Amino acid sequence: MYSTSYTAGLDEIAKDFNTSVTIVTLGLTLYLFGLAVGSVVLAPLSEMYGRKPVGVISLVVFILLIIPCGIGNSIEALLVTRFFGAIAGSAMISSAPGSVADVVDDDRRALAFSIWSIGPLNGPVFGPIIGGFVTQYLGWRWTNWILLILSGVAFVFSCIMKETYAPVLLQKKAAKMRMETDDPRWWSRYDHKESLSGVLKMNLSRPFVMAVTEPICIFWNIYISLVYAILYLCFVAYPIVFREIRGWSTGMSGLAFIGIGIGGLIVVFVEPLLRKLINSHKIDPETGKVSPEAMVSVVCIAAILAPVGQMWFAWTCSPTSVHWVLPILAGIPFGAGNTTVFIYASNYLTYSYGVYAASAMAGNAVMRSVIGGVFPLVGSYMYGRLGANWAGTLLALLEVLIIPIPFVFYRYGYKIRMKSALIRAMQVDKKKLDGKRKALDKSGKEPLLVAPDIEKKEEV
Repeated sequence: MYSTSYTAGLDEIAKDFNTSVTIVTLGLTLYLFGLAVGSVVLAPLSEMYGRKPVGVISLVVFILLIIPCGIGNSIEALLVTRFFGAIAGSAMISSAPGSVADVVDDDRRALAFSIWSIGPLNGPVFGPIIGGFVTQYLGWRWTNWILLILSGVAFVFSCIMKETYAPVLLQKKAAKMRMETDDPRWWSRYDHKESLSGVLKMNLSRPFVMAVTEPICIFWNIYISLVYAILYLCFVAYPIVFREIRGWSTGMSGLAFIGIGIGGLIVVFVEPLLRKLINSHKIDPETGKVSPEAMVSVVCIAAILAPVGQMWFAWTCSPTSVHWVLPILAGIPFGAGNTTVFIYASNYLTYSYGVYAASAMAGNAVMRSVIGGVFPLVGSYMYGRLGANWAGTLLALLEVLIIPIPFVFYRYGYKIRMKSALIRAMQVDKKKLDGKRKALDKSGKEPLLVAPDIEKKEEV
């Protein structure tokens, strides 16, 4: 919500600091860049030290960096603090999916992620709504103080929540047993971990290598990033349409985003139906589950909804003789399409890459945030030169241009996955492991207990 509540006060900030709206829009761009940087750096830290300490410390830093944004007297200070605030705030986005996966089983994971996605997907939508009225009646600086209060509440809840990451819990349990029994032989299989520099080196390189060498990552990064970027351009386009063209107040123009929010909520509520559609696909005999391409079937629907909503908006937003409710209603299919893409395209990457899913998602997050940050910078210029109708049409045609990507993967996804050297290597490793298990079963011997969660080392 903090990323987009800022956009409600673009004109006011530009006036206060005597600068252009384009320069002020950099505050949104740099915020998304900060999310990209933070996602790559903080996500591995949560797997080394646990979800809770990284989340709590990052939230404290995030709260402290809101203060300079509220009292800053220069646009430079505002832009810099928003960038670093986003780096800290990215911990809540990058580690939260891991926390959900920690406590929810596979059968309910899609539903859990859909519920969780209400925050990161609808937060940016409700940001301009809240920010609009706050800016109109209290001034743009108060958008920071409102977020400071909400972040304080979130901090209290984050302190109450327990650690969810199993390796860290087992390490703590082993350490507790060593202390209680005064016996150093108690240990956890996770006690021997890589150094911080080693983990960061791997996490800073692998996502980018996969992003440029893996066909799945290349095409899905392009697809998700463009959908995400067009959504964020709307946070600049909607104020132009409803404030400048239709003459709405700052607060009322924020309400125009309600359609997008409703579309996102609809996707969450119909998740059982979407899951039924996914599970209706043929079971993969090797895994006993539906193939990852089953999730793409849902993305194919979203690939149609998003450009339909965007084109609908483009030709009803202007002239003002067209009733205002029509462009707002256009946000429903647009929001539903965007939410569906983010949830199920991300799940496709996760299920395709297994143990390397975190790297695939990190690369996607970086590209998505960078492209999503650049698009809003051209929003004012594009709508000014082309007009609202043709600027919106251009965005819709861009989404039409990428429609083939999910359909191609739905039809040929298995063949594309089999051309991935990384995925083939994963399958070879899995077959070797399965072979060893079968050999143990045939021998009739009890399998050795390898790397138990917690055990007591025998003295030599």
